[in-house]
Amino acid sequence: MDAVNEWLLVWGDVLWTWIVLPVVVLLGLYFTVRSGVVQFRLIPEMFRTLTDKTPRKESGEPQSVSAFQAFTISAASRVGVGNIAGVGTAIALGGPGAVFWMWLMAFVGGASSFIESSLAQLFKVRDKDGFRGGPAYYMQRGLKARWLGIWFAVILIVCFPFAFSSLQANTITATVSATIGEDAPTWLPWVVGGMVGVLTALVVFGGVRRIASVTQFLVPIMALAYLLLGLVVVALHIDRLPGVFAEIFTSAWGFNEVVGAALGYIILTGVKRGMFSNEAGLGSAPNAGATAAVTHPVKQGLVQTLGVYFDTFLVCSITAFIILVSVPDLAGAERGIGLTQGALVSTLGTWSSVALSIIIFLLAFSSILGNYYYGESNIEFINPNRGLLTGYRILVIAAVLAGSVAGADLVWNFADGVMGLMALTNLIAIALLSGIAFRLLKDYTQQRREGRDPVFTRDRMPDVTGIAVWEDELSVTGPIDLITKSKQSEKHRDHLHDQG
Repeated sequence: MDAVNEWLLVWGDVLWTWIVLPVVVLLGLYFTVRSGVVQFRLIPEMFRTLTDKTPRKESGEPQSVSAFQAFTISAASRVGVGNIAGVGTAIALGGPGAVFWMWLMAFVGGASSFIESSLAQLFKVRDKDGFRGGPAYYMQRGLKARWLGIWFAVILIVCFPFAFSSLQANTITATVSATIGEDAPTWLPWVVGGMVGVLTALVVFGGVRRIASVTQFLVPIMALAYLLLGLVVVALHIDRLPGVFAEIFTSAWGFNEVVGAALGYIILTGVKRGMFSNEAGLGSAPNAGATAAVTHPVKQGLVQTLGVYFDTFLVCSITAFIILVSVPDLAGAERGIGLTQGALVSTLGTWSSVALSIIIFLLAFSSILGNYYYGESNIEFINPNRGLLTGYRILVIAAVLAGSVAGADLVWNFADGVMGLMALTNLIAIALLSGIAFRLLKDYTQQRREGRDPVFTRDRMPDVTGIAVWEDELSVTGPIDLITKSKQSEKHRDHLHDQG
């Protein structure tokens, strides 16, 4: 197993260094320029669309989950181990400078996130819960390459609901064990894993609406609790904060004698851990973004870009500050969750370890739910057979239990490699389809300049094939607007009659 682990580590570094990293950077910059820096220019629109009312069916029921619920599903997957253990690993390996590259790639990656989630909305399909979609769907419908969609779906299923969910469960167990200390019984991981597995089963067998309901409740609570804990730590070391900022920016260029990381390794660590955390361009968040019922695809593209910022600039940053103000000397620092946990305890005392255990549980459990839904959407893409879906749910619960009792190094290295393949596949696809996304953005901004709430129908882009929904304005906006539209039509007919 050691040989396999070493091979995965070497292979993953080669893949990321020479293939994935250049593609991530170059395409992110290209999307930024072509979109007119959409990830900065339309920040006010991101907050406005986040609270959009959900279009409804003629029965009065929501067509699908809301824009905010889709945001929380993707945030549930994003905000997890990557924000606490991943940032701790990045700082231990790449020093404070890795934080700068995480910030920079979150901004650049915001454009990639906008493109992928807008495309996922455009090429989504209907199902019993409302809508589903994602990269596999726009690869089939936009690129006419179902084989590529199946390839992506398989990679995602291996990576998220199995590998990443195992890591989330492993982190829950590790945190609980560390909180109890040396007196932790050997059977504890099995008990913790069993409890997490049962809770997961109770939610995932209820479908996407139950997942949305749980994440809508959990995500704001866990994020607020963690941010408040971090702010207390920073406030107690406020005198060190200017020095921390200076260290982040200066060591980003390789000037860090303590950690001794070369510039290339600092950049690679920051980008890799940043993508693991915020998932910009990775192809995972569009699976959640496609579920939302919105009146224009660009709206959910903007909402998911906001999710990247929420993850990196808020949650990841607070982890970095907790560590860097509490542990000024990183020489020989412990990797992962242990570094963050140790930083909290050194400042706030042992009670903070218990608080972190609770927060970690909420973060990791919500991530398991988000990861599960990504897999479900892609299982249905490959084969919508209900028996296959039931088998998948059972395997996910088994993966959660296995992750709770297994070592994490092998799974981390395996997941990093698979994540690289997944990102590469998705980025190439959205690059080929980006022209359509830019046209969607132009249509959206034009309607906003005209003072309208943007509404998209597929007759606005009649040359684009493969669009399964967006038939007409009434199907998008629902019965409330049906009355308005009817009255507008009557007025228009009266006006034409008066004009002879």
